[in-house]
Amino acid sequence: MAYDEGLTELMRGDLADVQGICEKKMFGGIAFMLNGNMVCGVHTHGGMYRVGKDRETAARAIDGAGAMDFTGRPMGGMINVTDEAMADDTRRTQWTKMALANALSLPPK
Repeated sequence: MAYDEGLTELMRGDLADVQGICEKKMFGGIAFMLNGNMVCGVHTHGGMYRVGKDRETAARAIDGAGAMDFTGRPMGGMINVTDEAMADDTRRTQWTKMALANALSLPPK
């Protein structure tokens, strides 16, 4: 398995009460989608959140977050989160709220 199942379970718990969440294998890990739009996910070395470009600076200011640059170029509106930061409930909740706000602002796919 290429991703941490423990981190996946944390995200599942964070999103358990959100109607319309589904899981999809992506990026060598698991992505959580809301109405067809990515909210967050778990990959080999931690997690990622699609917070949107207008929330990206605030999300990256939280300790443990950085640029999402799988391809060598930063992906706007996305943040990468260390596995250590993912284990912190307070930080994870902040990123989850930002990512859900972003997903809810997008039209369903």
